Amino acid sequence: MEVRAFIANHDKVLTVAKALSSPLRLRMIQLLFNNKMNIQEIAKELDILKSTCTINIQALEQAGLVRSELIPAVRGSQKVCYTSYEEVILPLREEKTVEDEHVMVIDMPIGLYTDFSIHPPCGMVNKNNIIDYLDSERAFLSPQRSSAELLWFTHGYVEYNFPMTIPNGRTVKSLQVSAELCSEFPGFNNDYPSDITLWVNGCEVGTWNCPGDMGGSKGRLTPEWWGVENTQYGFLKTWRVTADHSFVDGTTGRNTNLNDLHIESDYRIKVRFGIKEDAVCQGGMNLFGESFGNYSTGIRLQIELEPR
Repeated sequence: MEVRAFIANHDKVLTVAKALSSPLRLRMIQLLFNNKMNIQEIAKELDILKSTCTINIQALEQAGLVRSELIPAVRGSQKVCYTSYEEVILPLREEKTVEDEHVMVIDMPIGLYTDFSIHPPCGMVNKNNIIDYLDSERAFLSPQRSSAELLWFTHGYVEYNFPMTIPNGRTVKSLQVSAELCSEFPGFNNDYPSDITLWVNGCEVGTWNCPGDMGGSKGRLTPEWWGVENTQYGFLKTWRVTADHSFVDGTTGRNTNLNDLHIESDYRIKVRFGIKEDAVCQGGMNLFGESFGNYSTGIRLQIELEPR
């Protein structure tokens, strides 16, 4: 079973650590795991004052460890709290942009695709709203697609052109593509497998069998307005090609190798995500941007060069 881990941003490590330093707040997290409760219910269960409960819940919310939402009540609305995280990861070393002369990294927003062929159900959203109309291929032509943070479709593909910026005289050692993805099901379905394939320059690199369309609890970065009845987060997957083989998350996939990709013969590198027409599991796909899901990333292309 997939463990749902909260990964703290480096600048929030102290906030998260402080929130976890209280035995009472730890009990609250355990109480709220996959269980929605309002402030009054939490206070009664833990035998504390409502004011004490509110202050501690706010500390957990500020740290990102607990989510809350307003739901209709007998009079007006009430705030309910919940969490779905089973582990907390606190990075102790600050993340830095790769500045290695042997490694080239290009990050691509998910809305900057250059070709697509998709079929409904489909759609795109950005941080604030739905782009154009849901279940319409027309939305994928909208100029607003450049702001997309989540896109999905049932069948087909999206393709991206990355600039080929390898210096003259340098030899490529490996090529790697990573992104956050999951299956596509109306609403969500955590048990709905899909075979998602990656191609580079028209050459099939490998297929990953995704277990489902993940929802029911908030993604770490997913905006509050996008309800938990929708897709919330995916899985961070990596495809890698070397001189000998291709890999999906380190597991040998196909016999595709760097020579098959011909990456030095053009000014661009074409990266395509999609569902093959003959795929066993035709479960569609969701592709996440840096402001949706559990990982702050779009599509990342990384090229490792042989030493000079």
